[in-house]
Amino acid sequence: MARWASPSGRDKEFQVKAQSLALARQNATPLRLFWLATLSMIVILSQTVMAQARGVPESFADLAERISPSVVNITTSTTVAGRTGPQGIVPEGSPFEDFFREFQDRGGDGNRPRRSSALGSGFVISEDGFIVTNNHVIEGADEIQIEFFEGFELPAQLVGTDPNTDIALLKVEAEGPLKFVSFGDSDVARVGDWVMAMGNPLGQGFSVSAGIVSARNRALSGTYDDYIQTDAAINRGNSGGPLFNMDGEVIGVNTAILSPNGGSIGIGFSMASNVVTRVVDQLKEFGETRRGWLGVRIQDVTEDMAEAMGLDEAKGALVSDVPEGPAQDGGMQAGDVIISFDGVTVDDTRQLVRVVANTQVGKTVRVVISRDGSTETLKITLGRREEAEGAVPAAAPATPEEPSSMDLMGLTLSPLTPEMRAEGDVPDSIEGLAVLDVDETSPAFEKGLRAGDIITEAGQSAVLTLQDLQDRVADAKEAGRKFILLLVRRGGDPRFVALSLEDG
Repeated sequence: MARWASPSGRDKEFQVKAQSLALARQNATPLRLFWLATLSMIVILSQTVMAQARGVPESFADLAERISPSVVNITTSTTVAGRTGPQGIVPEGSPFEDFFREFQDRGGDGNRPRRSSALGSGFVISEDGFIVTNNHVIEGADEIQIEFFEGFELPAQLVGTDPNTDIALLKVEAEGPLKFVSFGDSDVARVGDWVMAMGNPLGQGFSVSAGIVSARNRALSGTYDDYIQTDAAINRGNSGGPLFNMDGEVIGVNTAILSPNGGSIGIGFSMASNVVTRVVDQLKEFGETRRGWLGVRIQDVTEDMAEAMGLDEAKGALVSDVPEGPAQDGGMQAGDVIISFDGVTVDDTRQLVRVVANTQVGKTVRVVISRDGSTETLKITLGRREEAEGAVPAAAPATPEEPSSMDLMGLTLSPLTPEMRAEGDVPDSIEGLAVLDVDETSPAFEKGLRAGDIITEAGQSAVLTLQDLQDRVADAKEAGRKFILLLVRRGGDPRFVALSLEDG
């Protein structure tokens, strides 16, 4: 790492002032000594401020030397099934198939299980041997071997994993206390802060790279994603290694890279430590994760939706469905907009999902909602997401309506009939209007509505008949609305769509 070649002009200025002050002290009176001391302090403080503003480390060597012993290389072994034929060598049925099968099976080893190895990184978080890495580093492994910086190796046992955040917790048994590192607060990391990544890139052994925080709160594909983006070089084999701040605290776990060729191009992602610590604590205590569950389906509030519901701004999480669960027990309804959860202002659905997941299972929280133009506070006792996944709401009987149709807002609509229910596999618990056709030139088509969709609500009220929908449209126009909010179901999944009333 390059050092400053020479002091800047401002640094030289401070040096000259400091030398002048030192000479002046030789023949000074007590009063003059007081003022000289004050000026000296100003010089020192000014230099400190300059150094902090500059923010460029002279070297990473001391930091790397101090924390390297806590970083480990991870080698895994997995048994994979033996090949049953010359797959990938010649096409099936080729006249050379028998030849290549004989070549593969020479020595009788062709069908035997094989051992596959993989490399990754991790770091020790306690002196008694708990180690954090990525789930994908150890997934499916039969054996896990840990290589320490000092050169010794120990076998590791899997404590627990969380595929949702790609975090795994391991445990080794050592004869003495191990050197470890602590987690820092990833929320205080700022774009532009220096960071250092350590690990086992491309199987080359212990390696250090440095860079800055390039971005915060990145989402890749998971529900609970909160990634720190960094330009510190991260390559294959770095997975599971730590991302350090300049205090030697872990603020991220290096997890993914964005690359067209598999190598580092300066876009790497580390799962934020404030996500990791919660997962690790639960894995250590329970061997599994226990996330809070509210029991609603939600979507972001768009500008059109905000106008249709009379909201001041497009913020919060719009509830599109409330199956059986904690939210239903607490009185929440489809069409409510969640604006605050347990004292935290809700900006969008992604934030709400993370906040709920990080809340203790069984806790009773206050949820502030907007409903029909006013706010209400509900008390909801959270369930556990892991137990709720896959639950199906109970069905209730419904009364079919007489067939008819109507064109409105670019949609051809009809009440649901028994035939439509059977053809579309629509449960009896769903009531509403079936979309028979959509004008491809209409805003409804542009917003994704298609034949087969079912409209169950309009203007946040249930619609069972065509007259119900016409009444809701008339009410919205009378209230001066430009849009009307429709609750649309497709394949059982609900979502809200705001359609312009000018096209009705």
